Amino acid sequence: MEKRYAVMIDRRFADEKSDKKIAVIIDGDNNSIKYIDTVMDEIKKEGIVTYNRIYGDWTTPNLDAWKKVLLEYAITPVQQYSYTSGKNSTDSAMIIDAMDILYTGNVDGFCIVSSDSDFTRLATRLREAGMTVIGMGRHQTPKPFVKACDKFKYVDWLRDSENKSRKRTSDKKTTAKEKSVKHNSFLEEQKQKIIAAIDNMIEENSDDNGLILASTVGELLQRQFSDFDPRILGYKKTIDLIKSLGYSTTVAADKTTYCVGARNKK
Repeated sequence: MEKRYAVMIDRRFADEKSDKKIAVIIDGDNNSIKYIDTVMDEIKKEGIVTYNRIYGDWTTPNLDAWKKVLLEYAITPVQQYSYTSGKNSTDSAMIIDAMDILYTGNVDGFCIVSSDSDFTRLATRLREAGMTVIGMGRHQTPKPFVKACDKFKYVDWLRDSENKSRKRTSDKKTTAKEKSVKHNSFLEEQKQKIIAAIDNMIEENSDDNGLILASTVGELLQRQFSDFDPRILGYKKTIDLIKSLGYSTTVAADKTTYCVGARNKK
């Protein structure tokens, strides 16, 4: 069964355990320092950071807070003056540097840390060159940029899930109740999309017993939804999420390989 349903993964997903060289470019004008721990922890899971840069106008007080963590995380600040009011010259500097790094041939992928849709074309161009592209930003990030990446991680909700046991207060006027309603609405939408996708996978790829490898389900979900992450939905592992959605699961003789069957619709 494993041979029959093994998924052919292209260069961007080959050998997940290999030490990929990742170039990290951070939009300092469009990111809060409070997410830096989450960002750096997530990047470590993707590979080895070879370029680690943050861009912005360091002559302004807006980036003062970032100066405290540059040494801690070995982040190189790149100065970009705001030549014209209303124009984001930081974006241009990041795009130019990303292309320069691409042409060195020294990296396997890029991590673009921003919630700005202006990086959609950059992400697409890098993927066309065979690069893995990981995006990180807040949940308000426009969908075109999210979908342009191989993976996209919502740093605000990941941080919330990491700190869910702590009492949190909002920096904005939005009440905790309003934020919770919006979050729950997003989660329900995600669940429905995932259920529809898994149903199609089982229908199209299952064996004679109606089963499909759980690992195949996880790989296909990541490929179909760049922002798929079971942790956002409250589960550490994809198999735990699958079980919570009502799908039947069986364990192979090795006690590590799971297979997924039809959903128990109540």
